[in-house]
Amino acid sequence: MDLNTTWFILIGVLFTGYAILDGFDFGVGILHLFAKNNNERRINMNAIGPVWDANEVWLLTGGGALFAAFPIVYATVFSGFYLALMLILAALIFRAVSLEFRSKIDSPGWQRFWDWSFGLGSLLPAVLFGVAAGNILRGIPLDENGVFVGSFLGLLNPYSILIGVLSLVMFALHGALYMTLKTDGELRDKMTKWASGSWIGIIIVYLLATIYTFFEAGFLFDGILSAPLFWILFILLLAVIIFIPIGLKSGRYFRSFLASSVTIICMIGLAAVSLFPRLVPSNIDLRYSLNIYNASSTPRTLTVMLIMALIGMPIVIGCTIYIYRVFKGKTVITDESY
Repeated sequence: MDLNTTWFILIGVLFTGYAILDGFDFGVGILHLFAKNNNERRINMNAIGPVWDANEVWLLTGGGALFAAFPIVYATVFSGFYLALMLILAALIFRAVSLEFRSKIDSPGWQRFWDWSFGLGSLLPAVLFGVAAGNILRGIPLDENGVFVGSFLGLLNPYSILIGVLSLVMFALHGALYMTLKTDGELRDKMTKWASGSWIGIIIVYLLATIYTFFEAGFLFDGILSAPLFWILFILLLAVIIFIPIGLKSGRYFRSFLASSVTIICMIGLAAVSLFPRLVPSNIDLRYSLNIYNASSTPRTLTVMLIMALIGMPIVIGCTIYIYRVFKGKTVITDESY
């Protein structure tokens, strides 16, 4: 395995870690829009309050790694998706501020404003990250110099919006399963129903997205059936998706949550296997695509970064595990809570 391939995998691991960890944050925020009373809303916020900022470290690390390893891809994607990324950034800021500000003033109007900020600040990134992934999968308009020549409205095409809906439903499922671990009684029963409904939504939308991909981005299937990794991920995906409702019905909430985490890994993994070695396909001409060789940094840079990653990633993983061990258990509301 060469350095370029190694960095393709490492960046995939970082963004997958972010999708799993901040994915349930988004899911809890989406479900927050349907909370019935103040106690439910406080439990939602306090369930993710101790961990949400640590989860976003994975996004920053992944973005930094992409910038250093494949700077042309970073520049192309960030300039092409500039407006969408600004919307995501604004949403993430409102979501973070809502956690800190909601409890500062005991006013229904004040709290309602921050409840909506928290909910929409979670829903919007969940959709837009999916829309961005959809555009990457189908290809974006890159000319022969690898320059983005499209527009923001062109990114809002039916296929990418469908992938946005898929990520929205997936995160809603992931968030509901996380909340079954943090709640008891009536609220946990409610989250179980949300998870069951979202699971049905995942099945329907994923099948539609797969069929649509055949027509919209057929190049992703070229030679994929002969790739062993594709079959490993595909069979694993079927197994964990089938297990989720079984685990819920038998009260194995943690295993169901793990199954939804593996579902995210498999979905992203299948997309990565289909794209490899491309990073950003061109829908003008596939020969104009950016891949792990024509868009990478120098071998010396990749080597130095790999050494730094081997030192830094265990620290990030260790800190993440420590935080979750400290704040494990059911969410308890106190006077100091959000």
